[in-house]
Amino acid sequence: MEIKKLLKNKFPKALLEIPQPPKELWIIGELPSQDLIHLCIVGSRKFTSYGKEICEKIIAGLKGYPIVIVSGFAMGIDTIAHKKAMQIGLPTIVFPGSGLSNEAMYPKTNVRLMAEIVESGGCLISEFEPDFKATQWSFPMRNRLMAGISKAVLIIEAEERSGTLITARLTTEYNRDLLVVPGSVFSSNSKGTNKLLRAGATPVTNAEDVLEALGFEQEKPVELQQRLFADLSPEEKKITEILREPTSRDDLIRALKLPTPTVNALISVMEIKGLIKEELGEIRLT
Repeated sequence: MEIKKLLKNKFPKALLEIPQPPKELWIIGELPSQDLIHLCIVGSRKFTSYGKEICEKIIAGLKGYPIVIVSGFAMGIDTIAHKKAMQIGLPTIVFPGSGLSNEAMYPKTNVRLMAEIVESGGCLISEFEPDFKATQWSFPMRNRLMAGISKAVLIIEAEERSGTLITARLTTEYNRDLLVVPGSVFSSNSKGTNKLLRAGATPVTNAEDVLEALGFEQEKPVELQQRLFADLSPEEKKITEILREPTSRDDLIRALKLPTPTVNALISVMEIKGLIKEELGEIRLT
């Protein structure tokens, strides 16, 4: 993939307005339109199942809105956010803590993901030379770019001493909105986020809270339901037809005549999208 050096007049305007703006920017792919709302999502590398689920559920609820998902390519919540954004058709921007060459890219496990992000209309941006390898200080440096380009930063899980909290501090310094998902008081992964909430960050628990914070008018329930059902896969459409009457998971698997793991995956995705729900042993449309 081609690494290009951005001309100064092509820099995202928001990055020129922050203290210590970047002097150089390298890019793979194309910058999404600056007219789109940029939402940065960051969180713990050692995420919990709760963190993964709420991250995917919130991003799923942003489908169809003019939003770009910004994150840092780290293992954990960052990678989950990039992948979910692509899955629902939102462009995503990556700010790695390294240069953009395959040899320098960090983490190595995400090198394959680079091509998917570019193909989906997103890009990777770095102020470091292409062959620059990540160091301890390069991550806080890139955090300022993630916060700077975004209208708001959403934090999902952070320990008490977490690099994510650097992004949170920069967010408030740059007068961006700081959104935080509350977590269990018993989880070490929530000590940092709950501390931010005590300090005055905006709590969010679903996509509607995030959309409100970004300034979008909320859809009426009927309009939301129509949008959710407008873009179903053939398998998902078949499930909605079967579920005109509530059905058990076993009966649904038999009716679909698909492998059990495939059906279970479809059910999970549709639950995350808010299309169906399972309760008292039956699956029904929402």
